[in-house]
Amino acid sequence: MAAPRKRRGSAKPKRREGIHEDLLREWLGCEKPLDLGGNISSAGDWIDDILKKQFFAENLNEEEVKAVWKEVAGDFIGAHTEPVSVKDGNLVLRVTQPAMRFHLEQMKPELLKKIKARFGNDRIRSIRFNLG
Repeated sequence: MAAPRKRRGSAKPKRREGIHEDLLREWLGCEKPLDLGGNISSAGDWIDDILKKQFFAENLNEEEVKAVWKEVAGDFIGAHTEPVSVKDGNLVLRVTQPAMRFHLEQMKPELLKKIKARFGNDRIRSIRFNLG
């Protein structure tokens, strides 16, 4: 019995994965596409950073402002207004009536002075009033 002959010039048999990659490359007409999901991150990875930047940029907790608002503003103003948000040093207040908004616009410097005395000069720089 004769020994099996070796084939000359032929490459080693390819593994199944290699054949699959060759077929894909031939079918696509190019190399294997990049991993498109490699640069995608989940929302949970970055949502905390966004919330901190939006709401707590000056380390001022909105809940803290809401808790002491009536004490700072007084009973009458506190009953007709509500702190909505603190963003970039701007306090946004919801006002119940247009007449109250006009009144608050007139006393804005005094109100801002009280707020700065309570929370610090650099934490709240301005006040905005929204009807609602």
